[in-house]
Amino acid sequence: MAAMTPVKQGGLIVVRPGEGKSVNFGGLGAEFKVWGYQTSGRLAIVENPIAPYRLVPPHVHTMEDELSYVLEGRIGVRIGDEIVEAGPGTYIYKPCNVPHTFWNPGSEPARIMEIICPAGFENYFTEIAELFERGGKPGGPEHETIAHSYHESFFLDWVPELKRRYGLKMIGEA
Repeated sequence: MAAMTPVKQGGLIVVRPGEGKSVNFGGLGAEFKVWGYQTSGRLAIVENPIAPYRLVPPHVHTMEDELSYVLEGRIGVRIGDEIVEAGPGTYIYKPCNVPHTFWNPGSEPARIMEIICPAGFENYFTEIAELFERGGKPGGPEHETIAHSYHESFFLDWVPELKRRYGLKMIGEA
């Protein structure tokens, strides 16, 4: 994808289709549309394409809220003890300090837009993409260190049931 032209803080932000940096984590992409440095840290926007039957590891953020908007396909979401499936046009709020995960339960690709508030967490994705490019492993000690620096923690308690129930694979799994 074409690189987005950086703008000064507080200026007009225009991101056209196909613009923005992209990374892929083996079934989950991150396409950076609006960076926190552009909004004085107020928010960031990242689009996540999700391959069929892929599960994002359950996790907790302690610093930011996320608002997901389903752009295409269907996604499943677990927030705390609640599970819902959502299609295009649906908003899903994932508050900080509440365990959550999301997945693509179907055979077609899905795509969500994530609004991260306050901004900053978008940088986590760039750091782990660089780690994985250097040969680091998802869930490895370096990954845990990066996640911890962004006040994020993972847990796998929900994974066996979600994999069994929806026929999922974790992102990065072959």
